[in-house]
Amino acid sequence: MLNDKKIKQLIKDNKLKNLDDVNSLLKSFSKKLVETMLKSELTDHLGYEKHVITGKKTENSRNGHSFKQLNSEFGKIGIEVPRDRQASFSPIIVPKGSRNLGSIEENVLMMYSRGMSERDIAEYFTDIYNYKLSAQSVSNLISRITEEVTNWQNRPLQSIYAVVFLDAIVYKIKRDGIIKNVAVYSMMGVDMSGNKDIIGLWVGESESSKYWLRLLNELKTRGVKDILICCVDGLKGFTEAIKAVYPFTDVQRCIVHQVRNSLKFVPYKYKKEVACDLKAIYQSVSEETARAEFENFAEKWDYKYPYISKSWRANWSELMTYFTYPVEIRKMIYTTNAIENYHRSLRRITKSKPIFPSDNSLMKLLYLITNNLVAKWTMPMKNWGQIFSQLQIIFEDRIENCEI
Repeated sequence: MLNDKKIKQLIKDNKLKNLDDVNSLLKSFSKKLVETMLKSELTDHLGYEKHVITGKKTENSRNGHSFKQLNSEFGKIGIEVPRDRQASFSPIIVPKGSRNLGSIEENVLMMYSRGMSERDIAEYFTDIYNYKLSAQSVSNLISRITEEVTNWQNRPLQSIYAVVFLDAIVYKIKRDGIIKNVAVYSMMGVDMSGNKDIIGLWVGESESSKYWLRLLNELKTRGVKDILICCVDGLKGFTEAIKAVYPFTDVQRCIVHQVRNSLKFVPYKYKKEVACDLKAIYQSVSEETARAEFENFAEKWDYKYPYISKSWRANWSELMTYFTYPVEIRKMIYTTNAIENYHRSLRRITKSKPIFPSDNSLMKLLYLITNNLVAKWTMPMKNWGQIFSQLQIIFEDRIENCEI
């Protein structure tokens, strides 16, 4: 710790006369501190000290430095970032692609969003940086984002979305001493510029159309006046819930989910053939052709698996919605893969936490992960220029009547 005597000596040794001199000194300190931390991280990554190869257990090695300029509260700081030959080193204190020198709080949140536990983070700071940070201190830092999460959940949204994907993912949470399965409801919106965003994320009970109805009404209060197309899985009552809030929205039931459910009880030796015949239905050029292929399918397989054609008939109108659109739009809406990919990203990071102690702890982690993911969604959907031109023609009145 710096006491008055040490500070006076510091001023004398560095000939500090004004705030600019102080700022320059702090920049120098920050540069040395960050570079030392980065070297320590690389040593931990490689598993051996520099110039000490005794007991070395990796073919990887140090490979010089790269220069990087960071923004800090003291101004721009140029640092040397150590490299390894296999380019597998990914520093935590200054992440790849980052141009900002974050505070300890920012680094803690970033580590937490990558799935590290509070105790793991505390031990990391102690082992790598010799900085004692208790698990409770980490918990206190993470708790500060609770208000931020609430504000994010209630933030105003755009008045119209071209497509909204709706799905749920299940997690285990401890409530009143009992471990329960809960559904995390998520909505991914594609706006009229073709950009993706997670417009809703809620921790609820098991998935139900009644709860989805409540969340869709919440979208309205947050400013969403219209949704052109909704893409959903096979939950019963989903279409009715959507139509009750957005009566003019087209609903597309996920073809991939339907095929999976169709093949669920088909023996392995017939799976490939049944799947090929189903493919002829949903890859038809028109709904009329699809209907003909479906009748052929039913004639061939109903004697063995009558439940397959029964399910397709019951859900035909929702499954065939995409045939009313041009090919470019069909490719975007016939499956809920876009939001399922998002869920897979969540799973990759949360898999180390089989049970969450509370709804709040789960929501905080999902929020931090989501922030990191959405920040990377910088490009519009593929072929968006052509898709938007088609949407303007198909939904001319509705697009004109909404603020974009």
